[in-house]
Amino acid sequence: MTSRRQARPTGAAFLVAQLGAHAAERFAQRVKELGLTPADVGLLRMIAGQPGRSQRSLATDLGVVPSRVVALVDSLERKGLVERRPGETDRRHHALHLTTDGEQVLMRMRSIAAAHEDDLCAALSTDERTQLASLLQRIADQQGLVPHVHPGYRNLSAPR
Repeated sequence: MTSRRQARPTGAAFLVAQLGAHAAERFAQRVKELGLTPADVGLLRMIAGQPGRSQRSLATDLGVVPSRVVALVDSLERKGLVERRPGETDRRHHALHLTTDGEQVLMRMRSIAAAHEDDLCAALSTDERTQLASLLQRIADQQGLVPHVHPGYRNLSAPR
């Protein structure tokens, strides 16, 4: 009879989940030094990629209700990283932009993210890393995941 201790999951799905949880935890530790959460970093990246975008467009991309994005942006605004400007065509809607501090933090984050990737993939050659990323992207596409959006935004608690 096989005991529970001897039975080990060996499938790819388990390993992806295990590594994903590990990578997320390590990344959270790294960005905490900057006073940020991984969700903060993702929003900064999304705003930087499309300056002037609306909170509603962020909510759509993240798959959350607009009020959830308001709370997330409020937190970034309090940290001095994001500013809301009146929309050019509709002043009732806010256009989101990074502040100078937000741009500097995002630049620091790029080097933190690169170091994080290097640490996690240290056991792989450059070609293996490229192959792994390609295979994981195929799985993400087949599963219908939104490109460049972490599904964890749907489960976040309110920012403090």
